[in-house]
Amino acid sequence: MNNKGLFSIILTGIIVVVVLLFGSQFFKTVPAGHVAVATLFGKVVDRPYGSGLHIPVNPLYQWYEYDIREETITETASVPSQDQLQTQMDVSVKFHIDSSQTPNTLQQFGEKERVVTMQLIPSLRAALREAGKTIARAEDFFLEETQERLQLQLLNDLKSSLEPKGLIIVEVLIRSITLPPFIMTAIEGKKEREQEVEKQKAELERFRTEQQELIVASEAERVAAEEQAMKLRVLADAKAYEIEKVNEAIADNEAYIQLQALEALKKIAEDPSAKMYFMDGNSPNPLPLLHMGETQ
Repeated sequence: MNNKGLFSIILTGIIVVVVLLFGSQFFKTVPAGHVAVATLFGKVVDRPYGSGLHIPVNPLYQWYEYDIREETITETASVPSQDQLQTQMDVSVKFHIDSSQTPNTLQQFGEKERVVTMQLIPSLRAALREAGKTIARAEDFFLEETQERLQLQLLNDLKSSLEPKGLIIVEVLIRSITLPPFIMTAIEGKKEREQEVEKQKAELERFRTEQQELIVASEAERVAAEEQAMKLRVLADAKAYEIEKVNEAIADNEAYIQLQALEALKKIAEDPSAKMYFMDGNSPNPLPLLHMGETQ
């Protein structure tokens, strides 16, 4: 066997040994939602490896994976306001790793857990303290406009400080606020007083409504009474008018007068005590004599 053949055998053997020992190192599989960063002898490779299969790769690479999916952390901190009172706040931050900056992130700040612990949380606490300096009184933290302004200020501050470090800040939310105990007591007392005032206002409004209803009912009764009185007056006027017309008609009707006289004589005739009646000789309707000459 010549030297050339021997060399080929040796090279083939070396390749087989390398494949057997390092075969799995010639490709890299990155899970979904992750980015891999490689280092070679401690030097960061300036290229991120996205999710999927990468082949071939240097078998001597050492790999660091970053989960780039969005997540949320919640931090509790004491925030001083201008009145020097400490207010406890729970603040949540939604963020994710910037996949394009992972090589620089690894080089400058380390793996993800270290970035969150050493960069995100301290920056959030510092931003909270700075934001608290703009609040005049601790109780102002309860104002909706104050919370909205703080959330926007925290979002902008964290974006400017952390995005150059490879952290994308999506949203900042104030979850809860706990004021100093004596302020909470004062606020609760104020709320109770306000509730009592509102209760009294409601009671007063109910009374006013009832009185208004009574006034409306009384007015309706008055109008009805006036209408009834007017109706009675109209009826009385009609009756008086009727009597007046009847009287006028009687005054001009001799037959009616005679009839009335005869009715009167009839009643007298029925009275046994009646003995004599006088009549007016000049009357056009003389009355007859009744029971003349009778003895008792």
